[in-house]
Amino acid sequence: MPRIQFSLPDGFIFATDIQIYISHVNQGGHLDNAQLLTLVSEARVRFFKSLGYTEGNVAGFPIVVGDMVAQYKSEGFHGETMRVSMIPQDYNKYGFDLVYRMECLDTAREVARGKIGIVFIEQDSRKVAAVPSEFVARVSALPVC
Repeated sequence: MPRIQFSLPDGFIFATDIQIYISHVNQGGHLDNAQLLTLVSEARVRFFKSLGYTEGNVAGFPIVVGDMVAQYKSEGFHGETMRVSMIPQDYNKYGFDLVYRMECLDTAREVARGKIGIVFIEQDSRKVAAVPSEFVARVSALPVC
């Protein structure tokens, strides 16, 4: 199977710092792959919170994760603080990809990159819903760093 190749955008609109705890480390002594998803999920929740939303109410609509891609670039270790940067890209009718990069805050070593497929849904029917224009406007107003 060919390796996943994933290019990063030129900049991001959000970043948060998350420390790797001992519970995030596997028998090999580095960040466990399942725990990478946990850390990136925490960053995703913080991203939406920074916009004034919860995942259960993003401009009136809940969101779900449709898929996720992760590409490791190096190991992460207990005690290191990771900076997770994010930006929405590749909008479609029902959602977008939330692109992320995780790097060690102290060394600037990239640990992982990837994207999370976000889908908006109707609360009652649980069927897909169009991306709310309020959300797009709020994100578009943020500076890219």
